[in-house]
Amino acid sequence: MNFNRDLAFNTVFWLLYFLYQWLGLASLYGDYDSYFINACMALPVAFLFSWLTVHFFIKKRLAQTGKATEWVYLVLGSLFLLAIRRCINYYLIYPKYFPQAQHMPLLSAGKMLVELVNLYTITGLYALYYFIRSWYEERFRVQQLVQQTTKAELDLLKAQVQPHFVFNTLNNMYATALKTSPEMASLIAHLSGFLAYNLYESNQVTVPLATEVSYIEHYIELQKNRFGPKLDVAINIYSPIDDLRIAPLLLLPLVENSFKHGVASSPGFSWVRVDISRRPGQFSVKIANSKDEQGPIPASANGGIGLANVKKRLSLIYPDGHDLAIIDECHSYLISLTIKTLKNDELLNR
Repeated sequence: MNFNRDLAFNTVFWLLYFLYQWLGLASLYGDYDSYFINACMALPVAFLFSWLTVHFFIKKRLAQTGKATEWVYLVLGSLFLLAIRRCINYYLIYPKYFPQAQHMPLLSAGKMLVELVNLYTITGLYALYYFIRSWYEERFRVQQLVQQTTKAELDLLKAQVQPHFVFNTLNNMYATALKTSPEMASLIAHLSGFLAYNLYESNQVTVPLATEVSYIEHYIELQKNRFGPKLDVAINIYSPIDDLRIAPLLLLPLVENSFKHGVASSPGFSWVRVDISRRPGQFSVKIANSKDEQGPIPASANGGIGLANVKKRLSLIYPDGHDLAIIDECHSYLISLTIKTLKNDELLNR
């Protein structure tokens, strides 16, 4: 949809610019043929100049680094394109169509300044559309995030039928089970930890990644008791994660997906792997599971909040700050989530 909007905007915008350069100027001087050629030469330079300024320098380079060198590159690039336009006009257009314009030197400071102002004027108008659209998209994204948060809180409240009573009862059961059945006590402890996270920490903006992993471990231990020796699960943490944070309840649906559509649907031996690693500026969580040979797992078939909702939450919480890849093969299923720590830090400052 954005591509179609961009195509329509660029078509209309540059068509109007071309008509201005041709008919607008020619109507003042009465020379339609000469100004048609002038418009044909001015359009590509103005388009390239505006596109590079908005989409390359401002959106990508400056947005990512903000370094002073990027501004230097922008100015130098502007002067380079301006010099090209000046040479084309001076040596190709002016001798044939506007010979009176050659009385000025090729690199006349006054002429260069006028043309630079003209180029930046059209670039400013071109950029205005994208700035306004970006502002509206950001407002819409924030509104959606607020709505999603409100809905999640309401859903959590609906699900919490006397939650503190249940939690306290589990703690009492744990104390009793320690005397009679240590194995049962261990299961109650994992269930208690699982519920405690949902009650007391899941409503925060972010939680330590280590806490989210501990929450997943409680879930895995409960599943290991359910499936017994047919299941092999490993959580591998390859780098220190004590300083990393993540939005709560993002990883459990991905792990839950591995059990529901991999382990639970397989009559034989199954495995699940959770690998966590980090590189400068990002960390990644890879969740893989075995599965019987079958067709692709439908995203909408997941339990819990579902993979589709996880994708939506990621797009709202980490826009342009995450990468989610899914590899569905005959005997294995892999979900790889990468989150940029820069975007994560920005989330903390909201």
